[in-house]
Amino acid sequence: MQISTISFDGDMTLWDFLQVMRHSLKHTLLELQKQRPTPRTLKLTIDEMIAIRNQFAEEVKGELWNLEEIRLRAFERTLEYVNCPDKELAAHLNAIYRKHRFEDIELYPDVIPTFDVLAPHFKLGLLSNGNTYPERCGLEGYFAFVVFSQDVQIEKPDRRIFEITAERAGCELAEMLHVGDSLENDVAGARNAGVYSVWLNRKGEPNDTEIRPDYEVTSLAEIPEILGLGGK
Repeated sequence: MQISTISFDGDMTLWDFLQVMRHSLKHTLLELQKQRPTPRTLKLTIDEMIAIRNQFAEEVKGELWNLEEIRLRAFERTLEYVNCPDKELAAHLNAIYRKHRFEDIELYPDVIPTFDVLAPHFKLGLLSNGNTYPERCGLEGYFAFVVFSQDVQIEKPDRRIFEITAERAGCELAEMLHVGDSLENDVAGARNAGVYSVWLNRKGEPNDTEIRPDYEVTSLAEIPEILGLGGK
């Protein structure tokens, strides 16, 4: 490999998105129950809120790309679900969600130490289907490029988003290494685009698919050694 550039997925690769999402929804639900303490809202669960959001996102897939707009509209749908339609309240709940979603996010402990090793040798970037900007999670200054699917209106695993990323990074696809937790989105997407792939399998789960990464690691700390840096 002649790697010059490394792109990283965001959610569940650099931070625990599911944890911060549920944490943010917990605060949002408490505010809803405080504002509208009806039998329906008091029985509402975080899992129901997630399901409503996911269903709405599926309905507008390919039409509405902005994730913050999708989240706001999902809160409007949630209020309709509990018989409390109120766009003003939905905007209020969305503001609470956003505050905790971006202010309470925590990087995995292996992120900064690994980036500090890699940064002097490689161009680093973020390639994500999410919407967490580097400056919102303590990674400001680390990335030479940032590509979000909502901005280019193409999602991983579509090879075109990897082509866009290579163009922005100023490198050839064969010079890129992509790191992510999703076999389908990150590994298969990268391989289909001619990009080297690292599957970050933090829990050591079995791979029961036919998708084969170039490398598999349980920690980002293993990546420097893969690239000949000896982890130092």
